Amino acid sequence: MRAARLIKMVLLLQSRPTMTAAELARELEVSERTVTRDAQALSEAGVPVYAERGRAGGYRLIGGYRTRLTGLARGEAEALFLSGVPGALREMGLEDAASAARLKVSAALLPSLRDASRTAAQRFHLDAPNWFREPETPELLPAVADAVWDDRPITARYRRGEDEVVRELEPYGLVLKAGVWYLCARVAAADGGGDGPFRVYRIDRFSAVEPGEARFARDEGFDLPAFWSERAEQFARSILRAEVVVRLSPRGVRQLPYAVDALSAREALDGADAPDADGWVRVTLPVESEEVAHTQLRGLGPEVEVLAPAALRERFAADARRSAALYGDEGPAAT
Repeated sequence: MRAARLIKMVLLLQSRPTMTAAELARELEVSERTVTRDAQALSEAGVPVYAERGRAGGYRLIGGYRTRLTGLARGEAEALFLSGVPGALREMGLEDAASAARLKVSAALLPSLRDASRTAAQRFHLDAPNWFREPETPELLPAVADAVWDDRPITARYRRGEDEVVRELEPYGLVLKAGVWYLCARVAAADGGGDGPFRVYRIDRFSAVEPGEARFARDEGFDLPAFWSERAEQFARSILRAEVVVRLSPRGVRQLPYAVDALSAREALDGADAPDADGWVRVTLPVESEEVAHTQLRGLGPEVEVLAPAALRERFAADARRSAALYGDEGPAAT
């Protein structure tokens, strides 16, 4: 632990002209007293760390000292490519590896480019979870992430409805979608081979994960982004089991993609009839169910008229009568 901290201290001093004890303590997450002891240990080991006293003082390396410890380890190099998603790195347990990788890259850059990581971080930040939702990190995510990086099979206990099932999986990739972590994995075949189907699992539904010892032979033709895109569209289509027919005002047409599923809105508007004299259009909208359609389409208010099925139209008519009673001259507020 201390050896890693000393290396990090050298890399920090190599990437910046001077750092105060307070700055080093903050970066290393230790006390200033520990920084002083570490600087002394480095000096005794032959690393020319020099302490300047006074208001403008601090620690620096002298004599143009350059460490040879800037080569990236494999884990650090892999983590570096994910450094734009700090929250995801932290949840997978890769934050330290990414921090070390960034320091090594900074130490290898020309002095004029060493602020590149800071300037990039000031200009781009990815916040993956949805609004108004506090994301929860699955407890078993680090264990699953380790298996993904090492190409190690896992024995996973998975909650499916009220039951739990055990699956032998070859974990191929992780996906963070709207604050929820998913594992894309191949189910191990009954004979122990790796030619089972690829499936998607929510990691927060794993109750236990046991990694295997031997590595599995990865299918190099597997394309994680393409696989996820295909499965996501299949899932979206699979839940659209019903249809409703509606008329939309011009404003309703613009608001539809914000009220219903994007795939549903796109298919409905692509097949829309020509606008009538008032600019309203008739569309057939794929929906999950009449209940879901009632909830979603209510957000469009008077910009939508439900034509079919009749039961759903009557529900909207009842809603309209209730609203008229509330807002009419004889409503409670007027009384």
